[in-house]
Amino acid sequence: MDPRIWSKLPPEILEYILSFLPLKTFLNLRSTCKSFWSLIFTPPFINKHSSSSSSSSSSSSPFSNFLFLSHPQFHHSHFTLYDCNHATWRNISLSLTTNDSSSLHHSSPSSSWFTTLVSSGGLFCLSDPTSCSLLVCNLLAKTSRKIQYPSFNLHLEHLTFVTTPKGYTIFVLFSHSSSSPSSSSSNVFVYDSKVLSWTRFEGRFGVNLGDNIRQHQGVYFNGGLYFATPEPFSVVKFDLGNGKLERPIGVLPNQVTFLRLVGDGGEGKKMYLVGGVGSNGISRSIKLWEFCEENDYGNYWNEVESLPDLMCRKFVSVCYHNYEHVYCFWHEGMICICCYTWPEILYYLVSRKTWHWLPRCPSLPLKCSCGFKWFSFVPNLYAAV
Repeated sequence: MDPRIWSKLPPEILEYILSFLPLKTFLNLRSTCKSFWSLIFTPPFINKHSSSSSSSSSSSSPFSNFLFLSHPQFHHSHFTLYDCNHATWRNISLSLTTNDSSSLHHSSPSSSWFTTLVSSGGLFCLSDPTSCSLLVCNLLAKTSRKIQYPSFNLHLEHLTFVTTPKGYTIFVLFSHSSSSPSSSSSNVFVYDSKVLSWTRFEGRFGVNLGDNIRQHQGVYFNGGLYFATPEPFSVVKFDLGNGKLERPIGVLPNQVTFLRLVGDGGEGKKMYLVGGVGSNGISRSIKLWEFCEENDYGNYWNEVESLPDLMCRKFVSVCYHNYEHVYCFWHEGMICICCYTWPEILYYLVSRKTWHWLPRCPSLPLKCSCGFKWFSFVPNLYAAV
């Protein structure tokens, strides 16, 4: 333990040695040194605890359970993580850079690229309109790939980014920059990470996915992408193989006021529907359905759970019945229901069939109005970009 020896050790050797500490001991040690604080996200530490935990737990890693929060009042490189395994908040600074170390354009927290940030399977995908490109990055491995738009005269209207068992897929709707926003001339392009190229599917995508690029993300299920549309409500399937659009998928529940689809985190084996039930645009209850494939009655949505009355009243009150602000996503066995105007997450724990509220982030100012954007962050050192 001679300090003269420790001070001369190369950083990678020191990281390797410290990675053998028990997780609880290391978490206590981090507060003693600034350099120790960042070691929890280094490859040696992740590798060590991923391998040790995989044999003793169903979870892939003790670090695979973060909820990622961004807000306009945060600095553009500052983000907050909620560690679900240890029920605590962690503040970190992230640098989103390309492989050639050139940073994305993010001079302010409200830069346009940040509005299209999406995540899936440990990867983040964001758009950079100034260079007409997308950036897919693995924050843990510090790797990234810059993907140029198929053409420079295209305007991005919708972005769905999903990881699959074989890589990742990017589904985008583009319109020509010269077209008016109201014109229905969106072109479908799909990027496949296996072949590192775009495929264009001819014909107009004749489905309205809403005005907000984040709200109506597609869900990967059984080899296709599924979308829930605004009124008139429907669920449609886009076949990634032939580019055909199939609708409607299953008979929807009656008297729904809003619908959101949720997948199972890239496995493509289960698909859920979150929706409000009521009349005249006012939800009296919030329900969860699971998609069941063909039987004697065809495809249908099976009701799984209903949100308890008191929790439903709170959720509806914070939304002010403006359900365009509501979005949902899957996170490690949890179905998360969020609202841009509210700093808390309502989530359903699938294994226990229970509903919970995630506590408010203590670092948020008391008078935060809107712009709360939550993402699932599942660190995966080997997720290829």
